[in-house]
Amino acid sequence: MRRLIRFPCAGETLVGTLDEATGTTGLLIVSGGNEVRAGAHRGMAMLAHRLAATGVPVFRYDRRGTGDSSGANGGYADSADDMAAAAACFRATAPHLRRLVGFGNCDAASALALFGRATGIDRIVLANPWVVESGDALPPAAAIRARYAQRLRDPRAWWQMLRGGVDARKLLLGLRKLSVREPDDLAARVLAAITAWGDDAQILLATGDATAIAFADATRGLGLAIDVIDTASHSFAGDAGAALETAIRRHLDGA
Repeated sequence: MRRLIRFPCAGETLVGTLDEATGTTGLLIVSGGNEVRAGAHRGMAMLAHRLAATGVPVFRYDRRGTGDSSGANGGYADSADDMAAAAACFRATAPHLRRLVGFGNCDAASALALFGRATGIDRIVLANPWVVESGDALPPAAAIRARYAQRLRDPRAWWQMLRGGVDARKLLLGLRKLSVREPDDLAARVLAAITAWGDDAQILLATGDATAIAFADATRGLGLAIDVIDTASHSFAGDAGAALETAIRRHLDGA
């Protein structure tokens, strides 16, 4: 059964959805970006339904200022109170829970790494963690490098370039970004937080996603255990959704 639940957070009212089940390990899904709790193309709602059908309780919620929740949207960096309120509500409405696993994609993964332990979450599954502080709309530098390397190996790309089929302005902006060192304060904080979780943190990366490429570049040589899913979809759309579900189930079983 799926229940709609309202609960307080810092003077505002958050709205969450509980997919009820009898299992003692529950999954708390934290939305990334400005996404609502249903997820891209309702991907998180469908994931919750399938997990609950096999005994895994799942709780999703809109943080302040997004979806059905009241208040101002302070972004992922200001979402610790929202996460704590959601975790407490989940445990209160499903008192049979013994363990709580948090799952988030993009900046929700970073928020889980940074704030999850203090909210009483026992284990985290992080997809494509966000580690780049950037003020422009371009992909992270690591993703630009990977894209350029791929295109330079493709004879068709050279032919397109010679025929003037390349956006010169976009090329110039990309080259300029490669020449500037990006701030790494966020990367350092997120990686330190993930390291502190030890074996209770699992990482999933979409092989062709720009955010995932940036994370892989930032963690090169650190020896982190990383599972990869062969997709360019940041939100694991289409067939990648089944692979995401399989990976999450594996980590739930190990909780």
